Order: sequence, then structure tokens, then C-alpha cells
Amino acid sequence: MSADAPDRTDLISRRALLGRVGAAGAMAAVPEMLAPAAEAAQSPRPILREPLETLTTAEADALEAITARLIPGDASSPGAAEARAAHYIDRALGGALAAFRDVYRAGLAAVDAFARSSKGLAFAQLQASDQDALLAEMERNGAAGFVGGSAPFFNLLLGHTVQGTFGDPHYGGNRNFAGWDLVGYPGVRLAVTGEQQTLDAKLTPTHMSAYDYSMFSRRKPARADRGTSHEPHGD
Repeated sequence: MSADAPDRTDLISRRALLGRVGAAGAMAAVPEMLAPAAEAAQSPRPILREPLETLTTAEADALEAITARLIPGDASSPGAAEARAAHYIDRALGGALAAFRDVYRAGLAAVDAFARSSKGLAFAQLQASDQDALLAEMERNGAAGFVGGSAPFFNLLLGHTVQGTFGDPHYGGNRNFAGWDLVGYPGVRLAVTGEQQTLDAKLTPTHMSAYDYSMFSRRKPARADRGTSHEPHGD
């Protein structure tokens, strides 16, 4: 972490986290997770997004910036921003995660208020190192202004960011299969050969959502149409 961030010996590297995700599944991996020092020095990335479905522009700005620091990309691999994890959350808050809508509105407002009181700017306008410092304070439950404490909201953000980065892209995140490619998950297969089941098998990514298969397409959940469809091709 930068000099602005607290001295923490229990942080794991981004690579170590993603190794855990690949080995144990996305939702099993919710350890403490912030960017390493080289990434913390970067400036926030420009925000490019789809039309919002639930959040306001200010709320989405904060959420985009937060997810980008929770799972940051680098020159060689994508992160939550490239996977469009914030778009997944915005969409899901109007559907499957609707029960968390008020929690997000209050929490994101508290994030910006805490950023302004601590650093003088909204969270999305801060340098990445300052963003990391504030997220570390939230994770430690030391950030003021959060109903019920900042750590529960931090953990909620982290869990949903993991979902949006590594979940099925049908739900609005994992754009261009960035999350699956990052951890080496080759995608859904309806049948595999004996050779493909060996421990050292190198499978070619299918780059298909489960709902791209006709046998599942009639069961598509509401508010989840990605606007594309592909029939399966043979392995």
C-alpha cells in the first residue's frame, strides 16, 4: 500500500486472491483484498458505462470506482472495471438484489461523505492510493457515517463485486468473459471427452453463457437479457 494507507501485514496480493477464486469458487473467496503498492499508485480509470437501471449517476460513479479498486486490473489482465461488475450490481438492485437497494443508496452516500470529510473530494475523484486508504478504513470498521458500521457495507460490496466479476455474464457482469478468462475457467460444457477430464487438460474457452444453450434459454431469469444469443458448437 502507499504511504497514505495503513500499515497492514494481513493483505493478500491480487494474484493470490484470484488463485483462491479459481480453486474454491468465487463466493468462497472473500478475504481482505486491496491493491498491491504498484497498482495503488495508479490514477482512477475513466468511467465508461451502460445506461443506468437503478442507481443515480453519483451513486454509480462511486460504485464504479470502488469495484475497480477491490479487484483492480493491470497491464496484463482485466479486473472488476473491465468485467463491468458495477453494471451487474446496478442491474441486480432492480431485481435479485432489490432488498439491498436502500442499503446501497445509504452506503454509497456515506462513502462519498467520508471521502469528502477525509480527503476533500468525492470517492470517484480521488487518486487510487487515497481510495485504497479509505477502503482499508471501511474494511477495518473505522469509517464514520455508516449505519451499522462501515465493515458490513464493505463486505457487501466485496461479495457483490466478486459475483459481478466471476459470475455468469448473462447477469450483466463478467463482460467479454473477462473474469472467467482471468481464473482460467473454460465455461459451461454439456459434454466432455475422457481426454478433457484429465488433470492436465487445457480446455479451449467456450465463451458462452449457460443461457446461450437452447436447453436453458427458456429459463432465463428476468432483467438479465444480454441482447446476444449463441447456439452451442461442438467441442
